[in-house]
Amino acid sequence: MAGREAEDESTDEFHVFIKTSSGIVFAVPVSLDDTVWDLKVKLNRQDPSLTPDGGRLINAGRQMEDSQTLQHYGIKPNSFVYHILRYGTLRVEFPDTPLTSTVQMMEDIYIPSLPDEIPLTSAVQVREDIYIPSLPDKASVSAEMSYESKQSNDSPTPEGNCWRCMWEDLPKVTPVTHWDDLAEHLVYRADLPRAGVFQCSLTGLSFEVKSAVTITYRYDTWAEHLSEADWETWVPAGPLFHIKVQPGVVQAVYLPHFICLAEDVNTSLCSIAHFKSGEMTLERPTRLIAFSAVLENPSFSLLGVLWRRLRSTLNSLPMHSLVLIFQQFNAANTTLHFYLIPDDNSVKQAILKQEMEYESKFIPKPPPFRPLFFGCNYQVTTTAPAQITPQKQLPFYYKSPKEQQLFVEIYIENMAKEIELLMTDTRDGIEVWRASLRSGDANLPARVSGRGAAFMKENKTMLCSRMGQLRTILMYLRDANVINSDEEEEVRHQDTKLERNRMLLELVEKKGWEAQEQLYQILQRQDPYLMEDLEFC
Repeated sequence: MAGREAEDESTDEFHVFIKTSSGIVFAVPVSLDDTVWDLKVKLNRQDPSLTPDGGRLINAGRQMEDSQTLQHYGIKPNSFVYHILRYGTLRVEFPDTPLTSTVQMMEDIYIPSLPDEIPLTSAVQVREDIYIPSLPDKASVSAEMSYESKQSNDSPTPEGNCWRCMWEDLPKVTPVTHWDDLAEHLVYRADLPRAGVFQCSLTGLSFEVKSAVTITYRYDTWAEHLSEADWETWVPAGPLFHIKVQPGVVQAVYLPHFICLAEDVNTSLCSIAHFKSGEMTLERPTRLIAFSAVLENPSFSLLGVLWRRLRSTLNSLPMHSLVLIFQQFNAANTTLHFYLIPDDNSVKQAILKQEMEYESKFIPKPPPFRPLFFGCNYQVTTTAPAQITPQKQLPFYYKSPKEQQLFVEIYIENMAKEIELLMTDTRDGIEVWRASLRSGDANLPARVSGRGAAFMKENKTMLCSRMGQLRTILMYLRDANVINSDEEEEVRHQDTKLERNRMLLELVEKKGWEAQEQLYQILQRQDPYLMEDLEFC
């Protein structure tokens, strides 16, 4: 009987979701025995413009081959697949010319400025990352077809992802957080409402569960658990998590990693580490997808993704990375701290916490547009006079969240004009990152940002007696996921204004510096006169 049920399950029809470059989602009925070509044909029946040979399908960061079955790719009910158009046409027309030419182009092609006299109408096949500078005044540009897209704008993506790695679109849950004073760490609690796959919106950690369940988890640090011998053999490839959940409910855990699988990497070097009673055991992931290592039927302890360290291939391991920039308000003129880290949210969180305690302002900028490599140096330069210390070269490698992260300090005497920051690979001089820094990005008053925790501590007594508009403040805090509805009601039910304000301030204080910063920003908007009075009294 069990064998018959398995056979029925393999042939039963279910639905997958296909998201197109234009953002439209189609629910397509399939079976595991369908080939990828069959899936394209079925999509074409729903939208005749999406021809089977006119696009490619992406699942979990991999291009799906037409001859393979859906079972080969581990497709499950309600899986997301992305449809990317193969071709696009950009028509550049010059009036009064008899000539039309068609030029096929691949990625990373640069089209220089064209002379005024060129009698040309060009139909140029382009990709989204191609840069076309200014054309002659008489030229007109129009898109004839949809171009091949990196990813639709409304697709949820992690902050540091590269466009070649497609992000799996999973239902998001926002956890409740609280600060554990004794252990000095932030704890997340996610209430998953039903069976399915859900992703934490704050950490990228995902779970496939059989039924509704509550899961608690937090970041831990590799430095406290890997031995010296382990560091010689393994390199962390993602955050380390401490996870607690009722046994038998979680069917699979998706552990975030920052290895760029779009490059040619040896995935057999990947393992998932378990730490129990101080001992590390290793397990091969069930499968690897663009930003996660999936482990089915897991047992929980400390879990994280490791990659075997081979000296001959260390520099060939491509990483998703982040650039973090902070302005130091207590330093002279414009002083910036420039960090280069792997796309590990536990490391980012530790840096944000440290910099905010220094009353710094975070200046968000895009991640590098190429994968970076551990063990390599990257040179930071600017297009305006600046002092960069201790040196312009910044090494890129992994440091645990509790370790001091490396950064370079950039001192700019005059920020009246926009400048550009650049980063190049010292091995070949290739530019890997560029961003503009404008006067509006920096030189804001310290009280506008990064001041929340210090302000709350200094003014707690006055806020208890003077803070008003509590109903509005509670609404904003709930919308920002700082407090939940139960906590909001508990604050509301206190007898006096003083007790309500005191309870809210203590509640936010326990949730950590991020929550205090949120309340600080809300008060800046809702009661600027009170804030100005408290700031300068």
